[in-house]
Amino acid sequence: MARLPALFLGHGNPMNAIQRSEYTEAWARIASEIPRPKAILSISAHWYVAGSRVSAEERPRTIHDFGGFPRPLYQVQYPAPGSPRLAARVRDLLAPAPVELDTRWGLDHGTWSLLVHLYPGADIPVVQLGIDETLSAQEHYELARRLAPLRDDDVLVLGSGDVVHNLHAYAWGQHPQEAYDWAVQFENRIRGFLDARDFEAVVGYEDLGREAALSAPTPDHFLPLLYVLGAASKQETVTFPVEGFDGGSVSMLGVRFG
Repeated sequence: MARLPALFLGHGNPMNAIQRSEYTEAWARIASEIPRPKAILSISAHWYVAGSRVSAEERPRTIHDFGGFPRPLYQVQYPAPGSPRLAARVRDLLAPAPVELDTRWGLDHGTWSLLVHLYPGADIPVVQLGIDETLSAQEHYELARRLAPLRDDDVLVLGSGDVVHNLHAYAWGQHPQEAYDWAVQFENRIRGFLDARDFEAVVGYEDLGREAALSAPTPDHFLPLLYVLGAASKQETVTFPVEGFDGGSVSMLGVRFG
């Protein structure tokens, strides 16, 4: 099998799990175009806690970590197996950083709202890596570089977040909202850095001033992109298989290396 791509996807609104759109169709298309992984390591914006941890359950539960949505969304289950073996491999790769093998979390919607479209059969083992909120962007990137060997073991490294994620500016309801200028400008700058393979500039996104402050007011949704960068190399092709904005202030951009 060829080396698996490293993939970042903007997961957007949880309703994407049960609705069809240009975004969900693009996710399904991506899965059909890449080799089938033996396992998936997901880095989700929604497991953002103090300390490093990796899920080590045999059967991770489906977490409905949101409120105020229609009942059918809470009925979604994604019964993929876990992989304690992969979890232990991730822990070993990240050493000497201390990483807890966690058996309490499961799969949050940052992971399963994508995977129900990528791999609806829920028959590929899935492990989640938590994002340590105490680390800097540079420290996250350095950790992520240690995960690159997983791609040679047929493990899909999947980052789930949003390059732009500002819910205070989000247009709730059914009325359409054009993307805000600052959101487009920030996304364009990040895309430009990726095209130029200037990973260091992406890692230093907080230095981009007002655009960064509005587009990534908290780091949780941006940091999964750094894990994909860390698992990638500057010699690989980079493509953007998903594009668009939701609610004016959430980027649905997808980034694929390899």
